Amino acid sequence: MKSFGLIVMSLAVILLMASCSRAQKADRLPVLGQVEDFTLTNQDGQPFGMNDLNGRIWVADFFFSNCPGPCPRMSSLMGDIQRLTRDIEELRIVSITVDPERDTPEAMKAYGKRYGAIDGRWHFLTGPQELLHRLASKDFGLFDVDGSLQHSTRFALIDRQGRVRGLYSTGENGSYARIPEDARRLLAE
Repeated sequence: MKSFGLIVMSLAVILLMASCSRAQKADRLPVLGQVEDFTLTNQDGQPFGMNDLNGRIWVADFFFSNCPGPCPRMSSLMGDIQRLTRDIEELRIVSITVDPERDTPEAMKAYGKRYGAIDGRWHFLTGPQELLHRLASKDFGLFDVDGSLQHSTRFALIDRQGRVRGLYSTGENGSYARIPEDARRLLAE
């Protein structure tokens, strides 16, 4: 009778462990894409790219500094995310221009100051249009490009391996508010 009780208890432990393992996997954020290697120019006129982001969690968006529409709101929201994730040392924020002709390093630096960007934490990037096209459409999957860079109002959350793990709307009642929590989930992986 004791051995039967041990068998039942062993089976119960195995089932409990299996259900916990499935719950952990279900709790993981999906992999939505992969950001390929890139090097752009940051707001300080320095090269900046995947080598600077590998091993870090980061949030990315596309903007342009003279945007009369959604960019100011998006940048304000990024400022909120920067503040709400200040305890996540490895998290970086990356804003990539869709207007490389006007968004020079100087223009991006001034834009960042307007929104409280912390040096070394929030990076503004520019570069060749072809590379910006690839990042926007293929790597981040934020929007289709038809020969001219279009504007997306979503944020992307990228993990330590450069994989896109979440896309978040920035509209009213947008899903962007989940970014701090989801970044913490990525930390636990």
